[in-house]
Amino acid sequence: MEDQLDQLVGKDGCPKCGSENITPVKYTWWGGVLGPKILHHTKCNACKFLYNSKTRKSNTTGIIVYSVILFVIAFVVFFLLRTSFSF
Repeated sequence: MEDQLDQLVGKDGCPKCGSENITPVKYTWWGGVLGPKILHHTKCNACKFLYNSKTRKSNTTGIIVYSVILFVIAFVVFFLLRTSFSF
């Protein structure tokens, strides 16, 4: 998987400025280690633009969907744990 991401990252450079100086994001506050890998989150080191290396578009919508899904999962787990311990 990492090899495929490395190939995508260096494909055409940054969609905003065209720079070839781009790197895959390894960790974010919203997705930890897993989120950036799922969304192919990439950062241009020249203009600091963050985008999806597959679609070459901003990841804002994907980040919101990812965060909502995680919130729902956490809520369901919390609810199930709380109801299973109440007698």
